[in-house]
Amino acid sequence: MEYDVLVIGGGHAGLEASIASAKMGAKTHLITLLIQNLALASCNPAVGGLGKGHLVKEIDALGGVMGEITDKCGIQFRILNSSKGPAVRGTRAQIDMDRYSIFAKEIALHTPNLTISQESAESLIYEKDSQGRYVAKGIKTNIGKTYYAKRIILTTGTFLRGLVHIGETKLQNGRFGEMSPQNLSNSLQDMGLTLGRLKTGTCARIDGRSIDFSQLEVHNGDMNPPHFSYKTTNFNPTQLPCYVTYTNENTHRIIRENFHRAPLFTGQIEGVGPRYCPSIEDKVNRFADKNRHQLFLEPQTQEAVEYYINGLSTSLPIDVQEAVIHSIKGLENAHITRYGYAIEYDYVEPTELYHTLETKKCANLFLAGQINGTTGYEEAAAQGIMAGINAALSLQNKSFTLARNEAYIGVMIDDLVTKGTKEPYRVFTSRAEYRLLLREDNAYLRLGSYAYEFGLIDEVRYTQTMTDKSHIERTMEYLQTHHLTPSSSNLAMLTSLGLSPIADKTLLIHIIGREELDFPRLRKLLTHCGVENIDSISESALEQIFIESKYFDYIHKQKEQIGQMEQMLQVEIPRDFTFDNIPGLSLEVIEKLKKFTPKSLFEASEISGITPASLDVLHLYIHLHHKKMA
Repeated sequence: MEYDVLVIGGGHAGLEASIASAKMGAKTHLITLLIQNLALASCNPAVGGLGKGHLVKEIDALGGVMGEITDKCGIQFRILNSSKGPAVRGTRAQIDMDRYSIFAKEIALHTPNLTISQESAESLIYEKDSQGRYVAKGIKTNIGKTYYAKRIILTTGTFLRGLVHIGETKLQNGRFGEMSPQNLSNSLQDMGLTLGRLKTGTCARIDGRSIDFSQLEVHNGDMNPPHFSYKTTNFNPTQLPCYVTYTNENTHRIIRENFHRAPLFTGQIEGVGPRYCPSIEDKVNRFADKNRHQLFLEPQTQEAVEYYINGLSTSLPIDVQEAVIHSIKGLENAHITRYGYAIEYDYVEPTELYHTLETKKCANLFLAGQINGTTGYEEAAAQGIMAGINAALSLQNKSFTLARNEAYIGVMIDDLVTKGTKEPYRVFTSRAEYRLLLREDNAYLRLGSYAYEFGLIDEVRYTQTMTDKSHIERTMEYLQTHHLTPSSSNLAMLTSLGLSPIADKTLLIHIIGREELDFPRLRKLLTHCGVENIDSISESALEQIFIESKYFDYIHKQKEQIGQMEQMLQVEIPRDFTFDNIPGLSLEVIEKLKKFTPKSLFEASEISGITPASLDVLHLYIHLHHKKMA
């Protein structure tokens, strides 16, 4: 049987890819090792956070399911950085990891055009076309089945030649207890794709009955819990607390005394791990001056029978793990239900990809998730939905990419395919040049039109999005062109709303943006100032009006920068222009420019490794070249 799209791997990337392509009308089949582990939260039981929350909102805006499932099975919800500006806030949820997979399976099995089977992909079927380029045709599995498809998406996570490390013990697993395919990497290498090795790790889990909670700090969710999905209404989840404890000098002594048994230091682990999420042995080694490290005990399910020790990722031997955990306040008698471990796995250097996530060396083959060098459920899911959309669109000879000024998804994919990565990549708000424009709260406005065009959201949602957009644009235009004078009636109105008085004629946008305003007071202020049909404006649109007013000058400046960048990319590179010896360009960049000889800065921007900073330098020297020739 031949499918339109074949997805290999049922993690967060595979789930989003398969559902997106199926919803777009492609006959899709998903192959996964264990159906009950669909979209398993195999590491920490949480979704979202700083930067990552933006991705979840964008996935939801594009019609994905991560936000919807998280809202259904979340057991604690918080806004991180709530005291800071909206651009750097992040929604985060503790999830019931068991129920997450149950909901994921339920959605997948009820998605039209999508079928699922439980088996392991062993090798790719491919051939060469008349131009000598490889073309993916299908997959052979471990139970002797052969599948053919017009498009194939690999979302293999940590399973490509996965190797689990616990002390001196090594296991050929993609996750602890689950087999890892050993031959699929060979297919990728045979096609000339560059592979590398990365490493990640996870923490021990402990029996909740064995924790002395009386000694721990309580960490509750928000009183007014945020949610991720536009589908979620009447949100009132049951929230569980997390708990905080710390390592101590004794903990660090135990770890230091066992460095000689740590796979991270003995050379047993070759892959590069994430700098921003180091193991506890790495933290003790690198930060020797610290006498303690914070740990969060996070419930894994609604029943809170197991807790995850966030901050204690390790691959130390099991006897050392026990001694370390028992040295920590509140965990003196803790019973370990699952030991921590490190895992090494193959990944494909992401510069091998186009921005559509199709491989350059093999037509019809798309990659998404940790196979591209990323880490995190959210990064994987975001790539998954983009791969699913592009696989389905490519059947019609179409494609879809997001620019860096459109979405964090665009930032991530551009970073990966142009710069590559030598360590597990994760999204941070600091990676986005235009983060004031790429907020969690406006993801649906930024991406809703695309989702509707692809058939991933319904008309009701699209109509509401367009209505909000119209109300925001109309109101913002009014606020930028109308003033408030310090008349007695206006001053009385400001006083009644608890706002500071004005001494001079003031633009409405500056009055709204200077103080914190809740929705009722904002409606009253807008009504007094003459804005029409205030009652018809949704709270979502009101939120945008307030934020856009508060950061009006900064947002205006970023939009100008985007316009300048778009204008700059249209600049043509003269035929007689020489790339050699340009200060500010690395030898690698110069070699690539000479090799591909782009005709414009836009073409140069599409070359792997050519960064925005490189384009700025190139633009300057093209300008100097024109002056010299004049």
